Amino acid sequence: MPSARPETRYAKSGVLNIAYQVVGKGPLDLIYVPGWISNVELNWDEPALAHVLERLSSFSRLILFDKRGTGLSDPVPPDRLPTLEERMDDVRAVLDAVDCSQAAVFGFSEGGLMSVLFAATYPERISALVLYGVFAKRIWSPDYPWAPKPDERAQEIEHLERNWSERMDLDQLVPSEDDAFKERLATYFRRSVSPGAGAALMRMNTQLDVREVLPAIQAPTLVLHRTGDRDAKVEEGRWIASRIPGAKFVELPGDAHTLWAGDPDEVVDEIEEFLTGARRGPEPDRVLASVLFTDIVGSTAQASKLGDRRWRELLERHHALVRRQLERYQGRELDTAGDGFFATFDGPARAIRAAQAVVVGVRGLGLEVRAGVHTGECELHESKVTGIAVAAGARVAGAAGAGEVLVSQTVKDLVAGSGISFEDRGEHELKGVGAWRLYSVVDA
Repeated sequence: MPSARPETRYAKSGVLNIAYQVVGKGPLDLIYVPGWISNVELNWDEPALAHVLERLSSFSRLILFDKRGTGLSDPVPPDRLPTLEERMDDVRAVLDAVDCSQAAVFGFSEGGLMSVLFAATYPERISALVLYGVFAKRIWSPDYPWAPKPDERAQEIEHLERNWSERMDLDQLVPSEDDAFKERLATYFRRSVSPGAGAALMRMNTQLDVREVLPAIQAPTLVLHRTGDRDAKVEEGRWIASRIPGAKFVELPGDAHTLWAGDPDEVVDEIEEFLTGARRGPEPDRVLASVLFTDIVGSTAQASKLGDRRWRELLERHHALVRRQLERYQGRELDTAGDGFFATFDGPARAIRAAQAVVVGVRGLGLEVRAGVHTGECELHESKVTGIAVAAGARVAGAAGAGEVLVSQTVKDLVAGSGISFEDRGEHELKGVGAWRLYSVVDA
């Protein structure tokens, strides 16, 4: 995410306050019109979404906002839901607030309808239009057979409102994502709008129909759609593109409807090329992380003594214990090579406490573990974490003795005041990373 969390400001749209943020200093203005629900501040807490927004802001001045009734914008009475025209006014109010006379508009899902209407109504304010995962109406008709029928739509809304307090059924939006992703998405929705308001917005969406507006769009238009999208069928995307004069349609692989699910870089690559004429691809994300490495001391001798079956059973118990502590201290397991673990944490104190809990816990299994913790800037490549900080963490762990948690000077300095105590172990020459002063954890 940006080096500093973007400031949230407010634009006046009629009597309502519309929350917005501005990120990046690129040569073109790009306003992102979100789908059903958004929250401009929570956007940055979801790594995949933050990555998409960071990439968009790398080639634009990116303008983000929450539609009225969602996120940090003013709520609306459930019996007085906004019209599409009123929501379109929110776009204009935000553009005016940031002194933007003309922008490219990027509409996702439900946000596409507002984007379409805005592009047709204010052509002088649109330099380009980008649509991803959009639909033109939300109820089936003989001439629009891809939308759900009225009773299906009503059941969907009722089910969603009834299960709002639990993990929602998100298989329609992100069928191939894991449970952790779906739980984060459900939490994002719950924290962005109430169940009644969320259901009311869906009922409003059900009434929308912008089919007749499509031929009036004059701006250069890119329509993106995933082949297996279950929430908005790819045939809808093709049909919408065919109705917009000169529109370019790009079909992408995958089944994710949610913008930041699946492979979002494919989406951003297409947008970047369409708006700038070139695609640079994603730069490696760099984040500050605390890395933890553990491994069993004397594992070869233990395995030889116990035999394959008993050693495998003992390893399974060891792995289960380590994973419990990673979960307890909010660590992320990245690799398990034989009898060792590599994990990351967003704070060094949690990494130390997880390591100490592992060291103490495995003694009950008759094992001794060594562990090392270092904090530094890491590069994120899809699901991998790399960089000098990772290599240093592995070397720190290699210098530890049986039952010891060693940390770098950086870690010791960062946890000052946490109550964790250390003993100085002096300088160590760590292969490939130089001389480092290391400290042994005494009490975590």
